[in-house]
Amino acid sequence: MSTVIEGQVDDGVLRVALGINRLDASASRDFKKQVDAIWSPEVTQVEMNFGSVDFIDSSGVGALIGVYKRLPSDDGLVRLKGVQAPVQSVIELLRLHKIFEIEN
Repeated sequence: MSTVIEGQVDDGVLRVALGINRLDASASRDFKKQVDAIWSPEVTQVEMNFGSVDFIDSSGVGALIGVYKRLPSDDGLVRLKGVQAPVQSVIELLRLHKIFEIEN
């Protein structure tokens, strides 16, 4: 398993840095396993640094939705930071900018 993410939980916020440039079918399985490994019940928000990611496909989108669904429904938040234009285009095309907070 390659290192896809590095992260830690800090006061209920899971902060994750993606160390890949493609969140696709080959990377999303490791992404999910690594999120599972650092997830804790106290997590209510997720911040992901997407600065190095310049491509996302349906598997990557599915992995992000999986993270979102794990959060408590009342105050859960997923914030994507440093989102590059090609990735933002996919997220907006799928109207997922309504559930993910995006910071470029």
